Amino acid sequence: MIKTYFYDKDQDAMFHDVDLSQKDSLLSNPNSLLWIDLYDCSAHELNYIGDLFDFHPLALEDCLQLNPRAKVDRYDDYNFFVFHALRYFEEAEEEDEISSIELDVFMGNNYIVTIHPVALAAVGKVARISLKDTESSSRGPEHLLYQIVDNIVDDCFPIISRLGERLDDLEDDIFLIRGRKITEEILALKRTLILLRKVLIPQRRIFGNINGHYSFLVNEDNVPYFLDLVDHLDNILDTANTYRDLLNSTTETYYSIINGRTSEIITVLTIISIIMMPLTVITGFFGMNVTIPGSENPLYMWYILMGMAALVIGMLAFFSWRNWL
Repeated sequence: MIKTYFYDKDQDAMFHDVDLSQKDSLLSNPNSLLWIDLYDCSAHELNYIGDLFDFHPLALEDCLQLNPRAKVDRYDDYNFFVFHALRYFEEAEEEDEISSIELDVFMGNNYIVTIHPVALAAVGKVARISLKDTESSSRGPEHLLYQIVDNIVDDCFPIISRLGERLDDLEDDIFLIRGRKITEEILALKRTLILLRKVLIPQRRIFGNINGHYSFLVNEDNVPYFLDLVDHLDNILDTANTYRDLLNSTTETYYSIINGRTSEIITVLTIISIIMMPLTVITGFFGMNVTIPGSENPLYMWYILMGMAALVIGMLAFFSWRNWL
């Protein structure tokens, strides 16, 4: 499906579903902006847009296949971006609770083309705002790109907040619950944090590095917006790194608790086995089918039982004295 949005600078108005055959006249004014949004599109629709703007075949090929990492490719008169939005569904049973949705973007001087396999809330929100308010569109395609990516990043804050709550619950549960449930929760949190960092770290590198330089040209008016975007990404990544360290520490603590409980069980079973060994010898000796001195005494069995009880008490006292219990 192809949706189009056109901001006419002369009229200071936004138009929806424009005729793309008039592309040259629409883009004749460098201050106007044409936004083409494709989602769940066919290869025919993608190639149509590619031929319309003369996009490079390699960039179009990237749109037709999954790209695991965000990136930016610079061409002569446009930039090609690959981003990833996150979809979080904690109650998912047959698939991972978090998944990524690829967003491909072509950005020229006064146009932008967004391509995604399913409808994205981040893109839809920007489209609704653009139809009501022309201020963001008047700032050019860079600002529109910022708004889309900023919404993608903002959608990560509820995810990171929920992960923090689950980590707090996990830290309490490891002392109360054991078994498969805790192990599954640990693995689910690890997968979620890994994918979160895998998606956001490359996107962070697109918009800035240590020296504050950008991997694509940005107008001075839009620089503060991208600096704010980088700050949000740093905030999320720092929190994700902290959660990763907490999860690793919690995992080590959990397995230490499991090992301690296992040692306690083995200790108890070992003590029981050691106590039973001499009792087995005694019962085996006096259970022989031969005549044993004193067997005629009617209290014979009680003497044996009292002796075995004394032996057990003595062994337990010895174990306690050696701090083995």
